[in-house]
Amino acid sequence: MKNILAFAGSNSSTSINHKLVTYIASELKDHDITVLPLANYQMPMYSEDEEKNGFPAMAMGLKQEIYEADALIISVNEHNGSWSAFFKNIVDWLSRLDRNFLEGKKVLLMSTAPGKRGGLSSLEYAKNVLPRFGAEIIESFSFPSFYENFSSESNRVTNETLSLGLKQVLSTFAHQI
Repeated sequence: MKNILAFAGSNSSTSINHKLVTYIASELKDHDITVLPLANYQMPMYSEDEEKNGFPAMAMGLKQEIYEADALIISVNEHNGSWSAFFKNIVDWLSRLDRNFLEGKKVLLMSTAPGKRGGLSSLEYAKNVLPRFGAEIIESFSFPSFYENFSSESNRVTNETLSLGLKQVLSTFAHQI
C-alpha cells in the first residue's frame, strides 16, 4: 500500500479539476490516498522581496506533505493556455524551499476543462516543467468537455470511451508505483 497525495492546482471553490482528482482518488483501490484541497494553502505572491520575510508556514507544511507521500496525483487547471497563477505561485514557493521538492515522486498528471481540449495546453506545460523539480511523470491524461462527460451528481464518468481510457491509465499508474 502506497501513500498518495492528490490535489488540483486550482483555488476555485467549484474547481472541476478538484472534482476530477476526488473521483480518480476514489477509483484507486488498495492505497492510502489523501485528497488535499490546495485552495487551503494560501500564500503571498512570490517575490525575492517577500522571500526575505521568510517562507510561509503553508509552503513548509505542503512541502512536508509532499515529502511524506510515495506518489502524487495532480490535476492542473488552465488559464489562458497555462496553469493558473495560483498554482504557479505554489510551485514557486516550493521550489525556493527545495529545488528538488518532487524528487523521487511518481506522478499521475491530468487536466480537465469545459472545452474539447480538456486543459491540454496546461497539461503539456506541466509535463515539461514538473520533471525539472524531480517529478517522474508515470501517466498523464486530458479529460475533455468536463460537463458533458462527467456527472457530479452520480460522481462518475458518463462517456464510456473516456471511462475505459481512465481505467487503463489508473491501472498503469497503480502498477508503476
